[in-house]
Amino acid sequence: MNASHKEILLKLRLKLSENISVDDTVLQYLYQEGVLTQSHVEEIQTLASNKKRTLKLLDVLPTRGSTAFELFLQSLEFEYPWVKEELEQELDASGQRDTGGAIETWSVPDSILQTVPSDQHLNQLASRLGSEWQTILLDLGLSPGAVYRCSANHPFSVQSQILAGLILWKQSSGRVATFYRLLQSLQAAALHPSILNGLFP
Repeated sequence: MNASHKEILLKLRLKLSENISVDDTVLQYLYQEGVLTQSHVEEIQTLASNKKRTLKLLDVLPTRGSTAFELFLQSLEFEYPWVKEELEQELDASGQRDTGGAIETWSVPDSILQTVPSDQHLNQLASRLGSEWQTILLDLGLSPGAVYRCSANHPFSVQSQILAGLILWKQSSGRVATFYRLLQSLQAAALHPSILNGLFP
């Protein structure tokens, strides 16, 4: 999640906590889309009041990757369209409405963006990543514990650690684990598009 998204959530924090209930639709949508884990949902649901539950969600969202804000907006569409509209107005005012178009500069065919990477693609990418790999996996939504386990299970090969993390992301995210989502995290880590050279036919 970029700085502008975080600022908007912080600015509207109290207003959001007083105007939405995260008990059902919002939480389940974010869980379905891979933004929240089961443990996140359970932790939020154990809190005593709706205000506390909403504030907890707003604490968690900035840690859940570059698509968390947009997916949060989508989760509000069903029951709180007026809240979604206000957040979008704030986003427009910040000039950060949609950075997805920047992915076009990565020269990835449109037909590939919404597909799920093969293990072979992930292995090729793993061989090209460096010290930023943990940041990328965290941005994709893996927990710090899962990233640590990838390292611990493959102590002698960084490429194997990275590949294990990418495959875990793909398995846990399902249909959401697209090339588009992966490229968003690569961009967030400030990697150069050349990292994808030769990856696609």
